[in-house]
Amino acid sequence: MGHPHIYPTGTTLYDAEKAWNGYTIFPSAKGALLIDMRGNEVQLWAGLDGFPNKILPGGYVLGSSGARNPLHGFQDQLDLLQVDWEGTIVWKFDNNEYIKDPGSKPASAARQHHDYQREGSSTGYYAPGSAPRTDGGKTLILTHADIQNNIISDKPLLDDRFIEVDWAGNILWEWLPNEHFDELGFDEAAKNLLFRDPNMVPSGRGDWLHINSLSTLGPNKWYDAGDERFHPDNIIWDARNANILAITDKKTGKIVWRIGPDFGLSKELRDLNWIIGQHHLHMIPRFLPGEGNLLVFDNGGWGGYGPPSRTSQYGINDKRRDYSRVIEFNPRTLEIEWEYTAEKAGYRDQYRFYSPYISSAQRLPNGNTLITEGSDGRLFEVTPSYQTVWEYINPYYSRKLGGILNMVYRTYRLPYEWIPQLEPPREASILPESLFSVSRASPTSP
Repeated sequence: MGHPHIYPTGTTLYDAEKAWNGYTIFPSAKGALLIDMRGNEVQLWAGLDGFPNKILPGGYVLGSSGARNPLHGFQDQLDLLQVDWEGTIVWKFDNNEYIKDPGSKPASAARQHHDYQREGSSTGYYAPGSAPRTDGGKTLILTHADIQNNIISDKPLLDDRFIEVDWAGNILWEWLPNEHFDELGFDEAAKNLLFRDPNMVPSGRGDWLHINSLSTLGPNKWYDAGDERFHPDNIIWDARNANILAITDKKTGKIVWRIGPDFGLSKELRDLNWIIGQHHLHMIPRFLPGEGNLLVFDNGGWGGYGPPSRTSQYGINDKRRDYSRVIEFNPRTLEIEWEYTAEKAGYRDQYRFYSPYISSAQRLPNGNTLITEGSDGRLFEVTPSYQTVWEYINPYYSRKLGGILNMVYRTYRLPYEWIPQLEPPREASILPESLFSVSRASPTSP
């Protein structure tokens, strides 16, 4: 299939009446970039990395000052920072591990990757009645730890360590998934493969799970009805390389809810269908449409461990699918409540919505969903009936993953009032003419 050499960028479509209007934050090649609905760049925190970037009320932004050399620390961020509107650091965490990388000055590092949450907000995005704290509170952080666990593999492993820190940077709590290997549901074929090859990365360690989202459940109707699995403090996460979605009990450390890695074990799982290489699993916060349901960007692409097959010579990434979907589903019945695919949006070919890596989805207060189709830098908002009411194409390219890409890891929409430094912008639609409109002359008599 051929591709054009020139692509439109910026905001390409905007229906001001149907969209949930606000600012949008995303990590760009320039730094943490804040745009309005028409694509105007209203603030740039130059050089502030984002894995991801998140806005806090008052015009604060979270990010990092940079990452370690991947030969020594795969996807490790050096620190986690909160900066104000002018870029002044008001909070910093780097007190996780003292690292001594060859060619670099020894220093303390956060080793943060993929996600974090500030107390006050379960997901880190806007929901009525909750807001992340800006001048105190705890922070839940997804980090890395180098471990050896010979039950899993005789190779060194990169584990996804959960930590909670206070405002002063003291580590108050931790959880390591390798200590719960027997709760993850791997069959014997997967265990044998993991032992031989736990998905080795350039740092010489096995990135065996690759957890990419981490959040608390927050107040929810399931816990209110007596289901202890959904305690507001419990932590929901997903493992991209293993096709696992799970909830950890904060008090006991036990995994109390899990689907995957095998989606063929029950009728409910088969109806949900295989979730592969997923990102940004979370519970929709209270007071948003769909509250209590789980929302996840099901990438497709590749993931999982199993026996060798026609699509996987050695069994790594043995599950494959060449399109993406966003799923909202009931965590108790596993019934799909809403699903976005290219087919449901009216396209003939499913691959027209496809990001095999990164990406996210955010539920908005009007019932719309903000979707980050990350691999090609496309951010868009859809209604419950699948109409696209806002679309933005990242215009900034950089060299990543061996190519020149405009990829966007994750995007968040926030209300105007969270940025008191700016006057709310003029909201004016950008509605291109239909590609399928045909001008017809009035019939005339012969």
